[in-house]
Amino acid sequence: MCSFMLRQMMGATELAALVAAVREGAKYRHLDSGLVEAVAAAELAKGRSFKESVKATRNKLHQVAGAYLPDRPDYAKWLKVISQAANDDEQRAAYRQVMAYHASTRERLPFLDTFYSTILGDLPPVHSVLDLACGLNPLAAAWMPLAAGARYDACDIYQDQIGFLNHVFQQREQPGQAFIGNLLVDVPNQAADVALLLKTIPCLEQADKNIGARLLAQINAPVIVVSFPARSLGGRSKGMVQNYADHFADLVAGQPWQVNRFDFPTEMVFRLIR
Repeated sequence: MCSFMLRQMMGATELAALVAAVREGAKYRHLDSGLVEAVAAAELAKGRSFKESVKATRNKLHQVAGAYLPDRPDYAKWLKVISQAANDDEQRAAYRQVMAYHASTRERLPFLDTFYSTILGDLPPVHSVLDLACGLNPLAAAWMPLAAGARYDACDIYQDQIGFLNHVFQQREQPGQAFIGNLLVDVPNQAADVALLLKTIPCLEQADKNIGARLLAQINAPVIVVSFPARSLGGRSKGMVQNYADHFADLVAGQPWQVNRFDFPTEMVFRLIR
């Protein structure tokens, strides 16, 4: 066997061992395997020790995907809470209770009653939504001004979370589905009236600094709602609003898109109409 092939085999073996070690952690066990492998390969290529590569890979995955989620989501308990709701008011209360477990949707709860009506209320009837890197946000569909029977599709990188969301969709007889989608590799090409990309670009840019413009160009929707956090998870603003506003201006520079900005206490939202 030539030395090149031997090195390739040794590299593949080390990468497989690194991926397995990373996925031993409960927080990373259900992550899309393609994402874990891609991040692990990038960290392994930096020449660190195996132990350092495991730590660096987990840190990067936390930045890209894990910062908003609790360590051990109790999806069975959450489904029980939702299934016990006897009417629309109780169902909304159950959704609020569950969304409080995810940092991104928890920050939105104080102004959820006006968030989507402000952003989407003046649009033509919305018959389809594509929620990218969705987290638990599909539970907020009850607050969205959507047309009757609107289809809701959502993607994320946690396999157990996708299973949970599909159970919720079935319970409320929601047209659409949740599915695994790694935006660092591929953008779903399905068409939708509105695409949601909420607090996602900063996370993905931890792994790919050029992904923001690429996502906006590839999403197949005439309306894209993009948001950025107005403060850190620790509650500090640190000039984030201005920095993200400037960054977003760079992402859409030269594009013939109509842009509307909406400011909320913890979130800055841009609506693109193409």
